[in-house]
Amino acid sequence: MLLEAGFISLFFAPPGLRPGLGAAHAPSRLSLFLLRWEWFRIYFESGVVKLTSGDYSWRHLTAMDDYYQNGPLPTLIGWYVQQFPHWFHAATAFMTLAAELGLVWMLFLPRRFRIVCFCIVTPFQIGIIITANYTFLNYLVLVLGILLLDDGFVRSILPRFWKKWRTSASLESQEAQSTQSLTPAWLPIVWRAVTAIYLGWIFYATTALLFAMVPHMPHLPLGPARALEPFRIANQYGLFAVMTHERYEIEFQGSNDDQNWTAYPFRYKPQDVHQAPGIYAPYQPRFDWDLWFASLSNWRSYPFVVQTEERLLRNEPDVLALFAGNPFANAPPRKVRAVIWRYWFTDRPAKRQEGTWWRRELLGVYAPELERTPEGRVVMSQQ
Repeated sequence: MLLEAGFISLFFAPPGLRPGLGAAHAPSRLSLFLLRWEWFRIYFESGVVKLTSGDYSWRHLTAMDDYYQNGPLPTLIGWYVQQFPHWFHAATAFMTLAAELGLVWMLFLPRRFRIVCFCIVTPFQIGIIITANYTFLNYLVLVLGILLLDDGFVRSILPRFWKKWRTSASLESQEAQSTQSLTPAWLPIVWRAVTAIYLGWIFYATTALLFAMVPHMPHLPLGPARALEPFRIANQYGLFAVMTHERYEIEFQGSNDDQNWTAYPFRYKPQDVHQAPGIYAPYQPRFDWDLWFASLSNWRSYPFVVQTEERLLRNEPDVLALFAGNPFANAPPRKVRAVIWRYWFTDRPAKRQEGTWWRRELLGVYAPELERTPEGRVVMSQQ
């Protein structure tokens, strides 16, 4: 998503090291359309996969009932929203489907409809941002949505000071245009040809990928899309096709006696039941993030879990920096294991009485237990 938007923006941004506001160099209409097209596909394709996946919870509007506690990195606000009654979550699920499958088509209607669409989807995205830590994803969708507006609408809502600043910036841009009049006449023609080829290729590839997702749609040749696949600048999007209804958390523990196990504290993901969830996006703590995906599968599919155990047995600084602290700062432990817990949000009465945001249940050992021998070798002591 980021690579696609970034590549198209190379053709959208005005030229020059100091182009001002671009009044003298309006962006190409094709690049503007493709950025809007990406915004549209992020929504629409996500709606399509929700229906075509056959997920029970989307079809019965229960997808949001436990959504806020089961994402990779829940937030404090998400905890409070999770406490709302079922009718609210059912309405949110319906609104999500309605926005992704219906509302976004307003992009192709006259400007008045696009402005209305922006005013609806912007609060929608802000709500997702404050109730979940999906890194830069929703911030990017939020910014792309600004392109639904036009200069006339933005100018009408700008403060008077900004309008004066914009006028002076436009004059500077016009002066820069006169300075650039020495550019060879053939260069803009070549640039427009290159722009048309690249952006036309991306439009075809993304359209072919979209048609391939929608049932009963004609299928276009996917060769051009496969050619762009290594560059990740023409993609399919399908967010939350199948909802996760349980939350599992992997925890690394060390011990010197096989009896007392001490947990390595994480920086971002849930662990201490008394610690409130935070808001970290657009920053992405990849280690904590990937452990959530690993918890939904087995350690053989995510070997970095065992590799982390091995490095903790050696107190490797680069790996320890991923944690909030090192309970074995003086010397590495003799054994390290990874266990798995199941987590739930608590409710308001439990939070008032116990001060807990989470409740959890230990399910067992997730990955092989590793041991450091007196000779310094790392061996598997238990699987």
